[in-house]
Amino acid sequence: MKKIEAVIRVTQFEAIRDALADIGVQFFTLKEVRGYGLQKGAKLVYRGANHGADFIARLQMDILVHSDQVDIVLKTIEESGRTGKVGDGKILVLDVDAAVRIRTGERDEAAI
Repeated sequence: MKKIEAVIRVTQFEAIRDALADIGVQFFTLKEVRGYGLQKGAKLVYRGANHGADFIARLQMDILVHSDQVDIVLKTIEESGRTGKVGDGKILVLDVDAAVRIRTGERDEAAI
């Protein structure tokens, strides 16, 4: 089992969500996050003074998948989330040692 963490642009969320649904991804967790990277941050002007907004709003999608689904999910997120500009985001793939569905007690592969 794998956990895919994708930090994406807010504006690309609907395209990514729809593309994932097309390949059969039925659920994910979504978090509002803020980050700092190559894009730096937007500069705000208030009463003539520049103020840096050091962090940029992004969304983080957490998706649990079977190990054999990783490549198609990565490709789908990458293709539907790409704008070609700095700040498109990152995708991480992590090993999952165990999973439990609380309602039924199902474990590991059956729980996802």
